[in-house]
Amino acid sequence: MSTPSSDPMIGRLLDGRYQVRSRIARGGMATVYLATDLRLERRVAIKVMHGHLADDEQYKIRFIQEARSAARLAHPNVVNVYDQGQDGETAYLVMEYLPGITLRDLLNDHHILTTEQAFDILEAVLSGLAAAHRSGIVHRDLKPENVLLADDGRIKISDFGLARAATANTATGTALMGTIAYLSPELVTRGTADARSDIYAVGIMLYEMLAGEQPFKGEQPFQVAQQHANDTVPAPSLLNPNVPAAFDELVAWATAREPDDRPSDAAEMLAELLVIQRELDRDAPEAAMNRTMVLPMAVESATDATQVIEPVVRLSAPTATLGPEADKLKRVSDRRRARGGWLVGLVLLLAAVAVGTGWYFGAGPGAKVTIATVAGLDVAAATAALQEQDLIVDDATTEAYDPTVPIGTVVGTNPPAGEAVDHGAVVTLILSAGPEPLPIPELVGLAEADALQAATDSRFTTTDSRYIFDGSTPGIVVQALGAGDVDLTTIETYGDQQPVTLVVSLGSIPEVSGMTVDDAQATLAQVGLTGQPAAEEYNDTVPAGNVIRAQAVQGESVVPQGGTVDLIISRGVEQVAVPNVVGKAWSEAKPILESAGFRLDYNIFADMAPGLFTVSKTNPDAESTVDKGTTIKVRFDS
Repeated sequence: MSTPSSDPMIGRLLDGRYQVRSRIARGGMATVYLATDLRLERRVAIKVMHGHLADDEQYKIRFIQEARSAARLAHPNVVNVYDQGQDGETAYLVMEYLPGITLRDLLNDHHILTTEQAFDILEAVLSGLAAAHRSGIVHRDLKPENVLLADDGRIKISDFGLARAATANTATGTALMGTIAYLSPELVTRGTADARSDIYAVGIMLYEMLAGEQPFKGEQPFQVAQQHANDTVPAPSLLNPNVPAAFDELVAWATAREPDDRPSDAAEMLAELLVIQRELDRDAPEAAMNRTMVLPMAVESATDATQVIEPVVRLSAPTATLGPEADKLKRVSDRRRARGGWLVGLVLLLAAVAVGTGWYFGAGPGAKVTIATVAGLDVAAATAALQEQDLIVDDATTEAYDPTVPIGTVVGTNPPAGEAVDHGAVVTLILSAGPEPLPIPELVGLAEADALQAATDSRFTTTDSRYIFDGSTPGIVVQALGAGDVDLTTIETYGDQQPVTLVVSLGSIPEVSGMTVDDAQATLAQVGLTGQPAAEEYNDTVPAGNVIRAQAVQGESVVPQGGTVDLIISRGVEQVAVPNVVGKAWSEAKPILESAGFRLDYNIFADMAPGLFTVSKTNPDAESTVDKGTTIKVRFDS
């Protein structure tokens, strides 16, 4: 069967174990794929829930219920379920893979089956269904699409997705699930199901195998549902005169509108089926010796999706009279007989083919080996793993950029992992060359949002930005750092998907000059900074004990967001002694007073001939202590 190449599941590796190969079929709840179990090296069928149902808890529960229901059944006529899991958002079941066709495919090709063929299929279906009913499980969605006819002659029931534990009154809810053509009247009218509802579906399938079409038709599902609720299923012999009367009665018994008028479960119907067949074989022994063998054609099938309808109100209608043969059909018998000759012949023929094929592909010249996954290993370990598979590892390797795998470590193989190749095939290791070097965009000077977008567009990974108080424009990137805090402006290229950290300015440290220490600390706390008294300085304008300024901690160039700053505290005006310059020439005295930080009040004519003017007095007096910057009056000898 061809598979659309656009299906994202094709080629996917689920849980590192199941390699999806191709699509087999698609239904209402899930799609079934052919896959390879890489661990056990066998083909399996993977049933994947549709993505649009993944968020529906009711469908998830029903999907998991299928695995649990099937796992409770160990019977040759029920498809085995091996595993159930979840890979990310993908919920899946791992089932036995049966190459072949469905009963729907066979009916599409042949339309009407012989009585012998219908018997063989019905016996297998009832055998598997009887095992389910004995385990307390009701299938609730029996239809030809769920009956698998394997190439080796096996017949199995699949798709227990709607199965539930059987109770006296198993409800389906306000809406009905199942394919309309096989719904029992009680499912349509009351939304309830038990083992007898499965029997009704089996009866409809038997009618379809013998008559070549379904008993009820309509343009809308609602019309078909009404017929199930109100009409009696006709005898298949009305369309196919070759159908024995006993099979007409079996269809009538199985499809009685009242559940109490049907077989109680699959085991009872199976017993009566065998009674009918024995009687038919006794009446026509030559037919029993010469069964018709039909080789099913492998045709592509579009399976009917499970549908949802609302329950309909049942209209009154007389109950069908089944006749004396129906009473006879209710007798329980434990007699069994061998499977029909056509199926036995098919099994023997395909078994012989399977033996030869198994030798050819298992040990003969057609043997294949699936390449193991060695990504993440070093060269020695990967080589050893592949050589254990009887593969030859090429001495020459190739390289590929990889942003996560260390340089020199294996990132893949050629041919790729999961591909089936001949024993002794040559495999080339692909080693990581590290991240691909990429040009670095201009980030410094951009607004933070623009810089983040530019880094992402350039295939880098952005980390949380860092924020600093540096006096620049707030919100502007002042530095871009790579791994190890390397300044990206100092290099030309940087690795694909490697981290980029932006350093963004928060502007200047808040102004706290003149505030008390408590007020300054409160102001800084509003922007996430901690102020700590660090040093004292004389200051002519800030009162002693108040804050002169806040600055970066000594030795740091910037202040990070949430960091600590130093508070410089005022000691007030500095007290200094007036230098003694009395008796000194003005040319000598003036520099001494100015260097001591004093302002001077004197006769400006002294500056014209400083060597001729001698200081006679200062006010304040020499050696007295005054504020630094005080004005000193100078007097000269007259």
